[in-house]
Amino acid sequence: MTDSTSELPASSPPEADYVLHLYITGATPNSLRAVRNIKEICETYLAGRYELLIIDIYQQPLLARQEQIVAAPTLVRQRPLPRRQLVGDLSNRAAVLISLGVPQPGSAT
Repeated sequence: MTDSTSELPASSPPEADYVLHLYITGATPNSLRAVRNIKEICETYLAGRYELLIIDIYQQPLLARQEQIVAAPTLVRQRPLPRRQLVGDLSNRAAVLISLGVPQPGSAT
């Protein structure tokens, strides 16, 4: 007798529309502000459509070197292409939305 039940592969979550990497330098005020700002922006404008990876360049300097990060905090939009970088604490919401390619509220698209 054979077992007719087969194990189904685990379903993977759908790919995120936006893949963002935020490079920070430890728990500095600018880094903490950048983390808070990008999380708020993502939840407000990209809820359910983004993947955010926060990378501390003190803990993972090779990743920063590979991505040629020269200042922190730096937000890198990996997807959608083209790849873009934005340096700073991300407090200028309009500039962050433009860099991400997200339509701003009240703008005609």
